[in-house]
Order: sequence, then structure tokens, then C-alpha cells
Amino acid sequence: MPDDQPKAVTQLLHAWRRGDEHAARELVPLVYDQLRKVAARLMRAERPGHTLSPTALVHEAYMRLAGSDIPWQDRAHFFALSATLMRRIIVDHAKQRGRQKRGGGAGPVSLDEAAVLSAEPDDRLLLIDEALTKLSAIEPRKSRMIELLFFGGLTYDETAEVMDLSPATLHREMKFAKAWILREIGAAN
Repeated sequence: MPDDQPKAVTQLLHAWRRGDEHAARELVPLVYDQLRKVAARLMRAERPGHTLSPTALVHEAYMRLAGSDIPWQDRAHFFALSATLMRRIIVDHAKQRGRQKRGGGAGPVSLDEAAVLSAEPDDRLLLIDEALTKLSAIEPRKSRMIELLFFGGLTYDETAEVMDLSPATLHREMKFAKAWILREIGAAN
């Protein structure tokens, strides 16, 4: 990314916040590829044949962001919130699929239809989401770090900047956060 692009993204975000629709249209080509990479990384952890594609995930997140009134700080803030929103969309999708799998008020289906519908969902994301929710109750900052790094696609330096921390503090706290999440997921299995 060219050095001036983060500044351009930040300026467009501020203009968009002020109601400049032209800025919103200019923003899309500058952020789309990065959002698509984040979405693809999130979707790689999902089961094969997932009904939500990275493109659909980006579009859904962008539509929700476009309808919100967020006081954008900068490019990193935009990507952090976008990643959080994409994570929420995937989790909601997984929960909805789980409800549908348990019936969800649907009528009977044939044996052939049941065979198609019974593909096991990948519960890893739900386990990670549950662990992050628990972590955020006791250590909100550490939960946010994981969200920004792993779901947001931010670098350690960008995450440290967004969270107003030194890189050393971020690295030290991430050791604890990773260990806590892994322990929590292991306990759930």
C-alpha cells in the first residue's frame, strides 16, 4: 500500500461521515482488496462448502457499515470495526445454521434432503467466539487485541497504534491472551 493511501482512506472516511456520498464511492476501491483478504482468511477456517462466500461477507459487512453512523478515527479503526462486524456476521450465520439444523420450525424432509442438509458445521468459530466473549468479560483489552490481529488482519504495529500501546506491551499481553483462548477452547472440547 502506498504511503499516502492510509491518509487518503482516513480522509475519505471523515468525508463519508460528514455525508459525502462521493467519498463513500471513492473509498470502496481503496479498501475492498484488504477487506476481501480479511474475509477470505476468516472463511478459510470455515467448513468446505460454506454458504457464505468471502465476497458475500465483505458486501454484507460493507452494507451494514454504510448504514451506520460511526465516528471513524482512521484507516486502522475502519478495518478493525469491519473485521469485528465480519466476525459477528459469520458467528450469526453459524448460529442460524445450528438453529436450522435442529429444526428451526421446518417441516419434515425426505431422507435424500436430510443427507444434503446434515453436513456438519465447523464449530471452531463458535468456540473461538465463545472464548473471546468470556475473555472480554475479564480482560476486554486482550480480547480486543485478538480480534484486531486475527480477525481484523491488522499487524502488531497497527494494533498497538489503534490500542495506544507499545509494541512490547502488545506482545507481552498477547502471550497471555493466546494461552487463555487455547486453554478455553481445549476445555470446551
